[in-house]
Amino acid sequence: MSLLALREVTRTVIPQDQPALTILSGVELTIEPGDHVSIVGRSGSGKSTLLNLLGLLDLPTSGEITFDDRPVKTLSSARRDRLRGAAIGFVFQQFNLLPGRTALENVTMPLLYATGRTFWRRKKIAAEMLELVGLGHRLNSMPDRLSGGEQQRVAIARSLVRGPRLILADEPTGALDLDTGQSVMELIDDVAARTGAAQVVITHDPMIARRARRHFRLDRGVLTPVDDPTLEPLTRRHRRETVPVAVADDDAPIDARADGHA
Repeated sequence: MSLLALREVTRTVIPQDQPALTILSGVELTIEPGDHVSIVGRSGSGKSTLLNLLGLLDLPTSGEITFDDRPVKTLSSARRDRLRGAAIGFVFQQFNLLPGRTALENVTMPLLYATGRTFWRRKKIAAEMLELVGLGHRLNSMPDRLSGGEQQRVAIARSLVRGPRLILADEPTGALDLDTGQSVMELIDDVAARTGAAQVVITHDPMIARRARRHFRLDRGVLTPVDDPTLEPLTRRHRRETVPVAVADDDAPIDARADGHA
């Protein structure tokens, strides 16, 4: 049974007083439990739109998305929200930490939506997660007293504190230097391996993409598997032979509700 699957997924929007704009076309992607997938694409290729679909924030215009082999379109908006909060963890380029809260309080936030024993043990669970990412000594530090790498580690701890089955990382090292970025990716890989979570990393950096076991390239809304993500994008000749797909600029940040910390 697959964890998440997209079958012939297309996403089209209709701007005001303009013709319909196809952002994704015929996307096929299956994520298995414990999988590790990278998706490389340039600005405007449709990466953010794809991430919104993978994170159950949006529904496709056509095609089907299933989670645990159940069609997502059969779920109400509220049930999709609950499923996303419980099963999907988001790691963003921007850390999105609450400035007036300590590292511990930031990581505790998602557990305010938990129930039963998890809710009552939320501070202990959050502290254990911060210890896991190497910040057990920084529980009471404010975000502005942390380095960029430390802030990203807090963001990772917050994303993973509910034990998600799927980790979606959107340019997770974009705001970090090379060495710090590599250590952050190693941390995400380690936590995913310990918990058995699947990973989907969306990035423009082919070296980050190579860390995955399966690689895809998103070009003008079309997703294709590649053997090596460092390969050059499609040539102009190949572009002419591909069915044209108009793509909107989708580089705007994902809706904050994906973080689960309104």
